[in-house]
Amino acid sequence: MWGSPRLLYTLFVTTTILLGAVLFKRNPVWLWVWAILPLLALLGAWDLRSTHNVLRNYPILGHIRYLLEFVRPELRQYFFESEQSGRPFNREQREIVNKRADGQPDTEPFGTRRDAEGAGADFAQHSITPQKIDDSFGRLWIGGPQCLKPYHSSRLNISAMSFGALSSHAVLAMNKGAKLGNFAQDTGEGAISPYHTVYEGDLIWEIASGYFGCRTRDGNFDPDEFRKKATSEQVKMIEIKVSQGAKPAHGGLLPGSKVNAEIARTREIEQGKDCLSPAQHPEFHTPYGLLQFVDRLRELCGGKPVGFKLCLGKRDEFMGICKAMLETGIQPDFITVDGAEGGTGAAPAEFEDFIGTYINEALPFVDNCLTGIGKRDEIVIIASGKVAMGFDMVTKVALGADMCNAARAFMFSVGCIQAQRCHTNTCPTGVATQNPARTKSLDVPSKAIRVRNFHHATVRSFLDITGALGLDSPDRLTPEHIFHRQKYGPANTYREMHPNVQSGDFLKGKVPAAYSGDWNKADASRF
Repeated sequence: MWGSPRLLYTLFVTTTILLGAVLFKRNPVWLWVWAILPLLALLGAWDLRSTHNVLRNYPILGHIRYLLEFVRPELRQYFFESEQSGRPFNREQREIVNKRADGQPDTEPFGTRRDAEGAGADFAQHSITPQKIDDSFGRLWIGGPQCLKPYHSSRLNISAMSFGALSSHAVLAMNKGAKLGNFAQDTGEGAISPYHTVYEGDLIWEIASGYFGCRTRDGNFDPDEFRKKATSEQVKMIEIKVSQGAKPAHGGLLPGSKVNAEIARTREIEQGKDCLSPAQHPEFHTPYGLLQFVDRLRELCGGKPVGFKLCLGKRDEFMGICKAMLETGIQPDFITVDGAEGGTGAAPAEFEDFIGTYINEALPFVDNCLTGIGKRDEIVIIASGKVAMGFDMVTKVALGADMCNAARAFMFSVGCIQAQRCHTNTCPTGVATQNPARTKSLDVPSKAIRVRNFHHATVRSFLDITGALGLDSPDRLTPEHIFHRQKYGPANTYREMHPNVQSGDFLKGKVPAAYSGDWNKADASRF
């Protein structure tokens, strides 16, 4: 009846008792060391009653397995990952971000370490006559014909990250960096916090389904509260969050462990409880409703640019929004396309891994749809999803965007080490935690300079690479400029992989075969 775990444990306990008796007689001082053994014996007794199979079969020793599992992410990241194998961002990408943030050269010796012939490789072909592009091309105007106060935006801004997901010091550093570098910070759905306003950096206020910062007690939209905040000089644009790349069709989630009194006050929610925003907006349920909400917010904020953010899902639903633009005459000033590979502080694993369209597939579709209905020149497309380097920006602009937002790259610039503990409130660098002791480790003045440096160097890299392709403006980038290798062998341009749509084609009945089924199914009166 005695299995091997119990037999071994019995032998351990017996040996412990006998050893204790011997030590007590010879030299009682050694009992201080011996005292560890009874503690292990108690641990073993607990293990034998555990529901963990390993611990019941290997009492005491089984804990070594769980200890190694606990430190596995650190061991892998620091000792076993190659320069290219890390996820979501590999070591090479993180090192480039950090070098640029520190104002150091990002030069590398001895040639590329990338598998240029492998499937998935993107590259561009240079020109013998490269162009020098002026810094002024690093900015553009956002605001369509229905906008009264267009915003002169940088081509790269800080993507949506809420106070709550980020610490107070991280928000402060990013906003001060945005002020120093003359670019904008998206507030994320967690409302405009006090830390967004200290340094008066430009803000893009994101309004999500929870309407944090402009909500009634029952969680509905409060137009008066919205008007008071949206008309602030610091708020430059309004972004309606329809869906998010890392968790599309799923509401935002801020764990209760992060909802302290300050966050509860900022978001107008209850302290200590999980903050869940609805998966769908209470204010609208159709493409018509979405555009009417855009029009309503634009009027309430005094004519500033208003747009929406979404991760592309069912293609006919986005086409329904396009049809609603034609039927109502209302259009957004910008559309932020969030890729399914985008980041988040907390998301269900399967939503993060399997739901949504990746950015390089979504951008050509959105660009073609707006071109097909003749609205492309009036609506700015913003790409958001794993933008960390200048070539990332070149690729996104070539595939249909006008500009980019970056989140995790700016997190690296304020000290993030990709520990991936954002959802546990135990971020070791103070970037994604509400633990005051950890937060204080983030030095705001020095990190703000790193934010500015990274932004400047990345935009400059974007312009330099664009010029290397022989172009005198980023606006001339097209899918023909980016090659994608789908397998070992010759690469194709993205133009060969996606339909070529001319302005107004959809209005003339010239809908590509790849789109016609979704276009016919699209309905402006329902999603």
